Amino acid sequence: MKIIYRYYINEFIKIWLIIAPGLAFIISLLEIIDKVDDFLPGKITIFSIFQYTILILPRILYYLLPMSLLICSLFIFSQASRNKEIIAFKAVSGRMKTLFYPFITGGILFSIAGFIIGEIVVPEFSDYLLDFKKNYMKKSGKVTIKKDAIWMKSSENSLSRIDLYIPDQKLVKGLSIFILEDTRLKKRIEADKAFWEKKNDKSGVWILYNAIEYDIQTGSVKKYDEIYYSGIESPDLFTTSIKNPEDMGIYDLKLYIKKINSAGFRDQKLVVDFYRKISYPLTNLFMIVLGISLSVSGKRTGGGLFATGLGIFISFIYWLSHTFMLSMGYAQVLNPVIAACIMPCLFGIISAYLFLKVPE
Repeated sequence: MKIIYRYYINEFIKIWLIIAPGLAFIISLLEIIDKVDDFLPGKITIFSIFQYTILILPRILYYLLPMSLLICSLFIFSQASRNKEIIAFKAVSGRMKTLFYPFITGGILFSIAGFIIGEIVVPEFSDYLLDFKKNYMKKSGKVTIKKDAIWMKSSENSLSRIDLYIPDQKLVKGLSIFILEDTRLKKRIEADKAFWEKKNDKSGVWILYNAIEYDIQTGSVKKYDEIYYSGIESPDLFTTSIKNPEDMGIYDLKLYIKKINSAGFRDQKLVVDFYRKISYPLTNLFMIVLGISLSVSGKRTGGGLFATGLGIFISFIYWLSHTFMLSMGYAQVLNPVIAACIMPCLFGIISAYLFLKVPE
């Protein structure tokens, strides 16, 4: 029996090593094509393209891992069923569930690996990606993060200091603007917060609230409840220079949420994403169990091409449902824990039920 177990495990690993990195690499290349206009003229080379591909690969692999495991398990055991290998295995008194135990163990290991990738590898590579963007991509060099503040070179010969930026709300908390003239400080503007307002012509402007303008040359001080300021570029500048909360680990994300809460804000999306990071790696285990259970359910599942298509279809249904539930959580219709965990738990229950129904 050990020979049979070793055979299927080896086949599974070989197929997975083709599907998972292959899909991740293809998607990373498509993302490069979409971002190619953001590269600085003269800086785009084969080496820089390859480097960018490697840096975004872990994040893409993290999200593709459940689908690749589902496709592999469906492919391997659908082929085994079609070739009557399952019947031969049963004929020598083999128990199907015993055959699948190593794959369930593998699913647990893949879940642990997915958690490690999301917690350590993706955040680490995202730091390298930010450095890459500063060197090779437009606008990224205008933003610098030091300690707990964000420093930004503005368009009107000024320098801005930001205490906190909330991406989803396009909101800045604690803004200081230093307007220079011939390297000398001309004016300073302090604002409690600033919000990006988009106009109909796709342009926009920052609205500063509770702002104080200090004129260094004249010594005058002006106070504004609300003032429009166009000297700071759009929030698109931040997306290429600041780590996205989705690329943070659970601990860093928790600290980020705490920082936002202490500033008087509550971002529901971040709370939902926090619980999603905890529940998502378990999907790897559920997808393997679901794949092997469907493959030997007693119905003809077709050949490898059909199994691949079925795996993609099930993954699409999962992502569509999971994204919908997350959106319900973002909109505060569902509790964050429920929104993030309902689909992984539902697929886990379905997988366990089908596994228990596997005919011996």
